Amino acid sequence: MNKPSIYGLTINQLTAWLLDRGHKKFRATQVWDWLYRKRVTSFAGMTDVNKECIELLEEHYVLQTLNEHILQESSDGTIKFLFRLIDGNLIETVLMKQKYGLSVCVTTQVGCNLGCSFCASGLLTKSRDLSCGEIVEQIMNVQHYLDRARNNDLVSHVVVMGIGEPFDNFNNLVNFLQVIKDQKGLAIGARHITVSTSGLDDKIIEFADLNLQVNLAVSLHAPNNELRSRIMKINRAIPIERLMKAIDYYLVKTNRRITLAYILLKGVNDRKEHALELAELLADKLHLAKVNLIPYNSVDELSQYQRSEHESVMAFYDTLKKQNVNCTVRLEHGTDIDAACGQLRSKQMKEDQFV
Repeated sequence: MNKPSIYGLTINQLTAWLLDRGHKKFRATQVWDWLYRKRVTSFAGMTDVNKECIELLEEHYVLQTLNEHILQESSDGTIKFLFRLIDGNLIETVLMKQKYGLSVCVTTQVGCNLGCSFCASGLLTKSRDLSCGEIVEQIMNVQHYLDRARNNDLVSHVVVMGIGEPFDNFNNLVNFLQVIKDQKGLAIGARHITVSTSGLDDKIIEFADLNLQVNLAVSLHAPNNELRSRIMKINRAIPIERLMKAIDYYLVKTNRRITLAYILLKGVNDRKEHALELAELLADKLHLAKVNLIPYNSVDELSQYQRSEHESVMAFYDTLKKQNVNCTVRLEHGTDIDAACGQLRSKQMKEDQFV
């Protein structure tokens, strides 16, 4: 049986685990510091941790369960990593260079069961959840990559928007957030972290109750049930009315702004009437809701969809602004390296079939 990743433990879990095995509390602090501040690549490298503790860690945990399979760098500096997991599955992680720092987009599942009709990630159904350790390791692998460049660059922002539905892997997601937020570790501020969901209403409510201070983005992509059900299967189970009720709960409970993602598909959801309907849907949430308009990244296997023309994007944007909706058009990254989530993995899997 494969040993789990040490990165799957929160500081409290690591402390309890070591205390149960006869070690002092300060040992956990030492190990944590080596993992996240000094970013050691082997347990043996923890030079001020005693031999007994090192051997215990080596017996039960590993530091590496992801292996870099392919790395692609865009002309704009975006870097996409294709990682192979210990069971042979492939996942994607993306490093984006923003004006405000270095942002990493992480994956939470192998495949996705939501089956949004425009999304490359859903071309392969979910085979399993990622462990907390596997999600944290994506950040650590990117940070080790940055460390090797010796530029003193640090991951400053995290978006949980990669392959899979984060709220469908809720417990591992929450533990991941606790790990990367810890001030004695990576110390990534809660307001620098954004979690995306396709609209699991019960989990939105549970997330609000946890009061993690982390940003939330909801993939909306349509202003009415008929259209949203056509392009997003989840709407058949959780229609817009239920989703909006959960969003209202989140806004009242947290008093935090929420982002609504809206991918613009040519001739499908990008007309003026759609913008007006969206504005009406959000009329009572204008003070805490922001719409993020997203240019569509084409996928070979999903040829029924095309990117909205720039004029249509700006017309949609202008219509929302005239209705006092706070909105932005997402800045694109890595368009020359299969920027859409799941594209690199899908392409590699097709190539592997012919090897």
